Amino acid sequence: MTDQKLELPTEPAMSAPQPMFSRLLGGVTSLTPRRVLRFIGTTNLSLIGALAVIVAIFAWLNSGFLDPRNIAGIGDAVTVFGLLSMVQTVVIICGALDVSVGSQAGVASVVSAMAFTATSGNALLGMLAAVGVGILLGLLNGVIIVYGRVNPVIATLAGLAAYKGLAQLISGGKAQGFVLDNDIFIFVARGKILGLPVTVVILALVALGVHVLLKYTDIGRNIYAIGGNDTAARLSGININKYLVAVYVLSAVVAALAGIILTARTGSGQPVSGSEGLELQSITAAALGGCALKGGKGTVAGSLLAVLLLGALDNGLNVVGVNTFWQNVAQGALLVVAVVIQQRRSGERAVGLPT
Repeated sequence: MTDQKLELPTEPAMSAPQPMFSRLLGGVTSLTPRRVLRFIGTTNLSLIGALAVIVAIFAWLNSGFLDPRNIAGIGDAVTVFGLLSMVQTVVIICGALDVSVGSQAGVASVVSAMAFTATSGNALLGMLAAVGVGILLGLLNGVIIVYGRVNPVIATLAGLAAYKGLAQLISGGKAQGFVLDNDIFIFVARGKILGLPVTVVILALVALGVHVLLKYTDIGRNIYAIGGNDTAARLSGININKYLVAVYVLSAVVAALAGIILTARTGSGQPVSGSEGLELQSITAAALGGCALKGGKGTVAGSLLAVLLLGALDNGLNVVGVNTFWQNVAQGALLVVAVVIQQRRSGERAVGLPT
């Protein structure tokens, strides 16, 4: 009897790791194609397939498309509208839209250069001034929408015109300052971190931050809830007004960051050049990436894939010598296709057609 009592405690100690190992092994072996597809998402899988097709076509038409320098150029080229696409994703998930991001980037670009010049070449103060102006513009958008009870599309469409005019007024309609003799602006425009352009690293960090915000915080869950059903969100105690204002401030701050990058690239503050059309690109990328324009649905990963898809398409058209005006046609067509796919998947009745 005593031998049995001495042996009993040793058996669990030796066998304890086995169930844990078997659970881990079972988790790996249970990765069926269906589960992998569910994890990636059908929308993202479609985007990956479309991106692969575009790369294959342009690589076949011009071997220079796959040149490492061209690939790096694509990554650097998409950073500005890629940043705006990340925050546009948040705004759309919340059930709203921000059509003024491009004009906000223009204002920030001019302010960063003018503040840089006014402070005798202090780049950090110039950048902080641009971010400060971005916060004010975001607050203005949010207040007009929430307390003025103006539709987000109308409010930000007005902002698109007003902020564009503001950028031209304070700059006199021309480029301001010269920043290419400053090490910080040069580093932002041309520097590298771990072999990657600084602008690409900035986009990656913003995308990661937005992804964590949306997926792993209560704030993100509340944003999805507001976009999915604002009435239910309000009844559950979510302060929708506060969230809407905060989302527009976040959008404006990232737009200011995009404006700073524009200033660093061009060497001066640009009131319009470089920022015009960014709103269409950001909305197209978000919609193409799976964001439901009615809110409550969307992912950063999908929007980022759509940004790469649009960047590869634009670059490929340039590489093969297609007229650049066709790029705008392609973007408009992709936006329509994305919305049509969303409508078909939702099963909603099309406007003007019988049920």
